[in-house]
Amino acid sequence: MRRILRWIGIGVLSIVVLGVFLLGGPIAWEMATGVSATNFTNVTYSATDGTELHGYLATPEEEGSYPAVLLIHEWWGLNEDITHIADQLAEEGYIVLAPDAYRGKLTAQVPRALYITLNMSAEMVESDLDDALAYLRAHPDVDPENVASWGFCFGGRQSMYLGTRHGDLAAVITYYGGGPITDPAELGDMNGPVLGIWGADDQQIPLSEVDAFQAALNSRGIENEFTVYQEVGHAFLDSENLNDPNHPASAAWAQTLAFLDRNME
Repeated sequence: MRRILRWIGIGVLSIVVLGVFLLGGPIAWEMATGVSATNFTNVTYSATDGTELHGYLATPEEEGSYPAVLLIHEWWGLNEDITHIADQLAEEGYIVLAPDAYRGKLTAQVPRALYITLNMSAEMVESDLDDALAYLRAHPDVDPENVASWGFCFGGRQSMYLGTRHGDLAAVITYYGGGPITDPAELGDMNGPVLGIWGADDQQIPLSEVDAFQAALNSRGIENEFTVYQEVGHAFLDSENLNDPNHPASAAWAQTLAFLDRNME
């Protein structure tokens, strides 16, 4: 019996060690190889505290004055995919800044993404995004009165709250932003219009919270357009499937472009 228990113990320990290796190995590799969001940025600007911040700026090919979009990344950090989305949006006639809201941190692993998100200073993230917005508005080819915010997942939440601090945004777009605002008092200076895109099968954001967010906007008389796409869950749009006519991401992309076209000059 003692031998059996010992082998059971060894088996359990082996499973635990294997789990740690499978989970920690990729994270350790990311950290050891120095993967950074700055690998995908092309502009710098100053934070309120003096830190050099980084972002990816995409512009239309032809010179001229354009409306602008602050495009906020998912909880992975500023990665290559968000730069491709920025490029495609620039092709539609917008100057786009995708700011690095994590100050260089970048991951492709869920546990580390969760760790980064939970351990980033909310005040610092908000201040850095405010500074990114100021940088975008100061661009010589941008009309500072014609700037929108658009974010995905973590960025969708940040886009929501950016709108509460900057009521002069031309539009606020949130794609499956966590923790929708349900108390009208927390909408702050938000004036809208607001576009909300959600997935019916999203296990992270209950549709009851989505309904409560829209009710809060309606109670304040803030123009809004909410769409729940069927048969998709959280984070259903990326730079490749937004061009796939057979994927709901394509319809969401077209809806968003139409929304921007109506609300930006």
